Amino acid sequence: MIRWQKKAVAASAVIALATALAACSSSGGKQEEENSGGSGGNVADTPRMKVALITHSGPGDTFWDIVRRGAEAAAKKDNIELQYSADPDGAAQANLVQTAIDSKVDGIAVTLNKPDAVIPNVKKAVAAGVPVSVLNGGLDSWKTTGAVGYFGQDERIAGQATGDKLKQLGAKKVICVIHEQGNVSLEARCQGIKDKFGNVENVNVNGTDQPGTQATLTSKLQADKTADYVVALNAGIALTAVTAAKDAGSAAKIASFDMSKEMVAAVKDGTVQFAVDQQPYLQGYLAIDAIWLYKTNGNTIGGGEATLTGPAFIDKSNIAAVEKFATAGTR
Repeated sequence: MIRWQKKAVAASAVIALATALAACSSSGGKQEEENSGGSGGNVADTPRMKVALITHSGPGDTFWDIVRRGAEAAAKKDNIELQYSADPDGAAQANLVQTAIDSKVDGIAVTLNKPDAVIPNVKKAVAAGVPVSVLNGGLDSWKTTGAVGYFGQDERIAGQATGDKLKQLGAKKVICVIHEQGNVSLEARCQGIKDKFGNVENVNVNGTDQPGTQATLTSKLQADKTADYVVALNAGIALTAVTAAKDAGSAAKIASFDMSKEMVAAVKDGTVQFAVDQQPYLQGYLAIDAIWLYKTNGNTIGGGEATLTGPAFIDKSNIAAVEKFATAGTR
């Protein structure tokens, strides 16, 4: 196995380990009827904690609903009060980190997709004795903050794997759609595709403006008949790209990063050729559980390195294996 595959396998095993640790810590603890993953379990009898989950999510981005669902499952198991907040603006997200510090939280889980803006306040949290875990974005910078761990995929490697797959599928020219300007993770995905595929053109859109995104992509596909693949960097943009291709009369095929209930149907019927899955539920779960493990047992996950949760390719050949989980919002 190559490096990301090994770590993705290791990440999948972490939940089993963390659950076992929680069971050991929770003998005599109260029972909870269900958690966000849909099954019952023991609640840790460790002291109640307050942990902030702070992301760069924009309004209506369903990807982050899955991340949050995983975080809530871990919080319920670990007897944690989870406080969720988000802002796609880097400076505003940094302010949310400062607010969490001021409110005396016991830990912070945060995305670093706009690292220059957010890292200074993350370092303030660590200096104040607040353990921080990083998820989803910030692979190249999380160690500089003193965080206890990183949970996500290597976006450049994910892009490179996608570039290789596009070559295998016989693509000639790729449009890579960046839906959030300044997001280093999205830029790394497109760069990774270009590393391996070569003929890639980036198109920037505002991911929170669906009509505007559709109009931009329609116009681009009408003007460039050589583009035979559009790669969207989240599921919602991919489905918009499907409509744009139809409106443009383009034969371009659509591929996507990330899963959703709607993406399951699109992959099954061939509307979208494949999706690159980074397991957002797992990212949220591990980011919260890592803080609980560190606070209660002094444990860290990953041995000082990032714990990779992807990438994995989902297409017609394996969609049945993940369909029920994606439909339930845990994959």
